[in-house]
Amino acid sequence: MANPEDTLIIETSKGNVVVEMRPDLAPNHVARIKELARQGFYDGVPFHRVIEGFMAQTGDPTGTGAGGSGQKLAAEFNAEPHTRGAVSMARAQSPDSADSQFFICFDDATFLDRKYTVWGRVIEGMENVDQINRGEPPASPDKIVSAKIAADATG
Repeated sequence: MANPEDTLIIETSKGNVVVEMRPDLAPNHVARIKELARQGFYDGVPFHRVIEGFMAQTGDPTGTGAGGSGQKLAAEFNAEPHTRGAVSMARAQSPDSADSQFFICFDDATFLDRKYTVWGRVIEGMENVDQINRGEPPASPDKIVSAKIAADATG
């Protein structure tokens, strides 16, 4: 079992998704995800960009793909591959533009390796990720109902 302090429980409209966060790969990104989750930032946020065979992206409270928390992160590119279940930060053209948006890979996307910051991996609930409505944006977007750190979860 993953360390509860480094486990993110994402309740989605399709069911729970459990992510083992990897502070050994991306300590600043994991710290920021924890901070945002503990603030309730992700609660109610839609999956605004969901591409079949590629990934499901979320983390923008506006649902447009242009929003975020307003705090940019320096890249922490690493050797962890973008394979099925990888959780990685979305960003703009600048390598140091990641903020609050992240994506979960449906399939291998190794062309992203060392260009985007992988900070975790789905360890439970990938079947729920597979059910997220597709589209850019989806006509009826699924949402993060809540995102919590396992160490904080009660009941």
